[in-house]
This record gives sequence, structure tokens and C-alpha cells, in this order.
Amino acid sequence: MKLKPIITIIFITTLIAACSPSPASGEPTPDVAAVRTSAASTVVSQFTLTAAAFTPTSSLPTETSVPQVDITATATVAPPAQVTNASGTNVALCDSLSIDPTTVDVNIPDLTTMTPGQDFIKTWRVKNSGSCTWGAGYELVYAGYADLMAGQFQPLEEVVQPGQEVELSVQFQAPDEAGEYVSAWQMSNPAGQPFLEIIFVKIIVQ
Repeated sequence: MKLKPIITIIFITTLIAACSPSPASGEPTPDVAAVRTSAASTVVSQFTLTAAAFTPTSSLPTETSVPQVDITATATVAPPAQVTNASGTNVALCDSLSIDPTTVDVNIPDLTTMTPGQDFIKTWRVKNSGSCTWGAGYELVYAGYADLMAGQFQPLEEVVQPGQEVELSVQFQAPDEAGEYVSAWQMSNPAGQPFLEIIFVKIIVQ
């Protein structure tokens, strides 16, 4: 019978198939958790590298030194006053006077009443506020405006030192016509240079 050889062949084939190693038996079964962890680590590493490549570096501003400015005010000394003398030369002015409004009028206060043609002497108290001594050649002169009223300066009778007070007088004659009159006067030095300050007399003729 041919049935036995066929059964034998089937048995041998089955035996060989059973004894042959499985294609996957030579390789270990991969650990799924380990594979996931490794993949996650790789992704994190790639993200970190990418972020480092594209994150701009913050540059802090460099402290700039501010130049120090000297704000200390520098006092400027004013130059001495100068005037031009008769020859056209500029000279330092050391002559000046000052007054105290409460004591300047020794007599004949402003708006004193006079009769027409009346003679009177007006006296002022002033202070030598300059640096030059007043002596011979210093005098009160008419300032060139208002009314002269025939004024005549009474010469100084003493030398006046800087800082010293002195009384200066001028003899006047009241005008003949009624009205209000003012006369302006200023000191002058021996060179004929008048001081800057001016003093006045003011009367009413009626």
C-alpha cells in the first residue's frame, strides 16, 4: 500500500517543522517601556538643542560713564567803572558818593515854599563811597538839566576820606515867577569828571 509512505512523509515534515527554530526566537523581545523612554529622551534632547540654537542672547546694556560736570558757579568780578576824560582816555572811576534818604536833606526839604527871588542855601549830607579822597578841586557842579537857579557851590572846608560823611552846600536864588522848580547837581573831581550820582533840590515859588 502507498498510504504508509505518505503518512511517514507527513510525520517527518511535521517533526522537522517542530524542531526548526522560530525566526523570532533568536532575538530578544524588545522592552516597550524602555523604547518609549528612549524616544522621549531623544525628543527632549532635540528640543533643548533647537531652543539653544534659536534663543536670542539677552545683552545687558553696558554701563556708560557719565562725564562729571562742574556746576560750581564761578564768581565773576565786575571790572571797575571807567569813564572817558577830556582827552578821550578811559580811566578807572574811583569817585562815588551815596546818600541816606532819611538824612540827606540837612535843610530845605522838598517842596519848601520860597518867595520870588529869595536867596537860600541848600545843604545835603552825603558819604564818600569811593576809594579816592576828596580834597582840593572836588566840588558840586550843575548837572545840566532842570533849573540852575543861579546856584553857586560852597567850597569844601575839609578833606573827605573814603567812607566819611560830609555836608555839601549850594547857594541858590529862587526864580521870579511862581511855580515848582528843581535843580540837579553832582560832584566832580579835579579832572573835571563828574560822579555818576545826582542830588536835587525842589522848591515851590509863590
